[in-house]
Amino acid sequence: MAVYSYVTGFPLLLLVIALSAFIALGYSRGRKNNNKIYISAFQDLAEIFKPDDQTFTNIGGFVGHHANFRFEEKDVVSEIDATITLLPRHAPLYMPISRLLMGNDRLFISLYMRCSPPGEGHLIEKEYAGFRGPKITNAPRLYREEVRWGQYEYYLYYEQMNMYRRLMEFIGTTPDPGNIRHVAILPDQRKGFIFMIPQEGEVARHLKPVYELIVNIFGSLYNKKGKE
Repeated sequence: MAVYSYVTGFPLLLLVIALSAFIALGYSRGRKNNNKIYISAFQDLAEIFKPDDQTFTNIGGFVGHHANFRFEEKDVVSEIDATITLLPRHAPLYMPISRLLMGNDRLFISLYMRCSPPGEGHLIEKEYAGFRGPKITNAPRLYREEVRWGQYEYYLYYEQMNMYRRLMEFIGTTPDPGNIRHVAILPDQRKGFIFMIPQEGEVARHLKPVYELIVNIFGSLYNKKGKE
């Protein structure tokens, strides 16, 4: 009887040890990988935005971080908020469920401007818009077209032809959207918005053209009117 208990219990003990080692190794690797992603992303943001002041805050352990960038009054941009939410790579048992629910890491960037743009506009990837994306509040009163941007299909929402031309010209001169999934110009809020999937070492390359587009759209009006 004792021999039977020993023989049957030994494989179970090995299973427990193996599972514990898997969880511990996954925790260590996952934590390091998440730290690399968010540090790389925020370094890229600071390099592109070149703020006069910046603050970084942890909002969710290894999966949530926030950055605030502030600019002097000479800039058309007054402030930028960036929030990154990461998959729980440090929790290997929950990781498959989280990937199913969340899909990917996420980087949300809100740009607060000192003037309003000439009308509303959106470029939003079709699959993202249909599955996990936000609802366009003013969609019923906006024109919409389906456009090809790189390898993806996007919805282009616009209020005025000027915005349509600016966005179509941007697509033509920037053939690869990379990990950009949503670009928004919001005149009611004096705000630009960018959603992208952050990948280590790739944020700056994909974000820079979109950031310059938004600054140019707002900046052309800001330079004409002067500071408010």
